[in-house]
Amino acid sequence: MRRFIAIVLALAVVAAGLPVASGAAAPTGADTAEAVSGTTATATGSTVAPTDNESNNSTTVTLLTYNDIQTAMAQNTTVPRMVHLVNERRAAHDNPTVVVGGGDQVSPHSLAPVSQWRLPVEVLNVLQPDVEVVGNHDLDYGFGPVANYSDASTFPWVMANIVQADSGEPIPGTEPYTVVERDGVRVGVIGLADEKILGKTAVDFDEQGYELRDYAETGQEYATQLREEENVDVVVVAGHFGVPVARDLANRTSGIDAVVVGDDEIEYPPQATNGTVIVEAEARAEHVGEVNLTVAEGEVTSWNGRLLSVTENTTKNATADRIITETRGEALLQVVGETRTELDARFASNYHDETALGNLVTDAFRWKEGSDIAITNAGGIRSNSVYGPGEVTVGDVYNMLPFGNTLVTVELTGDEVTQLLESQVVTVESETGQQYGAEPQLQVSGITYEYVPHEDVPADQRIQDVWVNGEPLAEDETYTVTVNSYMAGWEGSVLENATRVSETQDLYGTVTLEYIQAHSPVSPTDADRIRRVNHLAGQDPVTLDGAGTVTAEFALPENATELRSFYATANASTMVAAQTVEVGEETVTVTFSDHELRQLADGDAELQVYGSYNSSSVDPVYFDGLRMAGDLDVTLESPETATATATPTAAPTTAAGTTAAGTTEEAPATTAESDDGGSPGFGPGVALVALVALVAVRRR
Repeated sequence: MRRFIAIVLALAVVAAGLPVASGAAAPTGADTAEAVSGTTATATGSTVAPTDNESNNSTTVTLLTYNDIQTAMAQNTTVPRMVHLVNERRAAHDNPTVVVGGGDQVSPHSLAPVSQWRLPVEVLNVLQPDVEVVGNHDLDYGFGPVANYSDASTFPWVMANIVQADSGEPIPGTEPYTVVERDGVRVGVIGLADEKILGKTAVDFDEQGYELRDYAETGQEYATQLREEENVDVVVVAGHFGVPVARDLANRTSGIDAVVVGDDEIEYPPQATNGTVIVEAEARAEHVGEVNLTVAEGEVTSWNGRLLSVTENTTKNATADRIITETRGEALLQVVGETRTELDARFASNYHDETALGNLVTDAFRWKEGSDIAITNAGGIRSNSVYGPGEVTVGDVYNMLPFGNTLVTVELTGDEVTQLLESQVVTVESETGQQYGAEPQLQVSGITYEYVPHEDVPADQRIQDVWVNGEPLAEDETYTVTVNSYMAGWEGSVLENATRVSETQDLYGTVTLEYIQAHSPVSPTDADRIRRVNHLAGQDPVTLDGAGTVTAEFALPENATELRSFYATANASTMVAAQTVEVGEETVTVTFSDHELRQLADGDAELQVYGSYNSSSVDPVYFDGLRMAGDLDVTLESPETATATATPTAAPTTAAGTTAAGTTEEAPATTAESDDGGSPGFGPGVALVALVALVAVRRR
């Protein structure tokens, strides 16, 4: 579904805003049903109210509305078309016309790390709205920058019920309401939000000294003030709170003629609740709302309205088009950091095995969300190219991660985590496996695991030896897992109905970009978090006293040839290479330095042993070889005895290799440590470079 290759950089960034399930702003469940119940028009049709009360002295006031532009602002698709459509409809009316925005315009978008609010405001100034309400994502940069982008705007920003706790004053740069006068008709517009903004905003209201007041009480207060003191003819609320809240507002207040809605991002053609007309134009500049209010003697006597589709309009506003094009061109060339290792964004690499890039991306997820585990699908990594070592630009990041996916953190039990991993395993014998080879199809952080890609292993046993942040996974324990929003919507997956801890509008590409900026230079490598195992070789008990050597015996894979590169590890941490490998008729015997294994175990009751081999009966397809895995059931003798007898061995540079005939080559034990580039949950003990040297079974 998502294997479209971003051929050029510009197209890749355009893809970053393709409509994908958009996290917290999307309506679900009962809210959706409530929002659309009683609808009397089609999604883009026209709803017309009675006109019996019209008189010769009446005037028509037209409201043109939009909301939640967000990611589309950094594209060059719907936004210039929306600007053209608004101008076209503005010119089509010879009556007073007022343009009202429903919030969430300055964030999030793919150029936010370099442009922040500047690009959106520059484009909005071309659109020339009469008023804009502050939404939750308009606070993504904090309360302070509101005054900055308000000063740069040629129109006012309104918000009435978010105030400074100590003074009751509005956010600097905003007003509770504004009055727009056209041809002698006065329209008052109030800005409101609801309590959901507290949990969806990137700032802490209490900590920053702000409070949220009841939207209905505040709305009624200012509606009355506008009628009695400002002598307005029409009262409009720009409400960043979704349709259900707009309907509640209409039922709890009087004197409000229309509500322009943002936040829940649905198509809601104009319709009335308790005499108040409510409209929402979905999101991402895909629709424009048009509401015509007939006003006589200071009252709205009738109305009609519709939603207009922007995507049916092929004409772009030239100025908006130029601004976005130029900003994208400048921004994409900006250097965000440096990588000291190769970032492999090729499809084959990311579908078949973990990559340094995949580790970087998922480490960024956990860094941003503080979750136990992060998982992203291989198909979300694009461009089929390799980047670095060297400078990393904004364009590089959004070329590799081009979709409009955001971050969603859920709660899963250990058993559900295992099910999620199992669901993505492609076996060698399957149709896909016969064409491409074994695949885990995932990239992960905070977790390591083995997967067995063979049909003769039951599906619920293909995931083995799972560890979370250095501890064995517990089936009944609950873990926080961050995924991208595309994955969070996988139908039939354990993610589909999982409890959501948090949802953010931060693009997964933006999060990765910010991680690179914060940690540059980065040095991500393959840490063997995902371990392909073609043969489970069993377990052997060993007693370690820190002296001499120790041997372990494992079941030999069927039709095995060319056994090589055996090593022991504790959950992909420091590795110890085998000194000798001896092949019998049905078993393979591996010898290690007792001292090195004891240091490796460091209290662990179990170590893993891996070896690579070929087979005359199994074609590894993509890989250069197969892998076997066995466990060491470790018993440690007393530390005193171990200290007295331990004699360290020299650190070797290669692992033992065994030919097909079963002869052995000796090599001393080794331990290897390397920096993982700052990835959370994996300290300096994670062997990142050693694996490449010891297990030469992967084609890059």
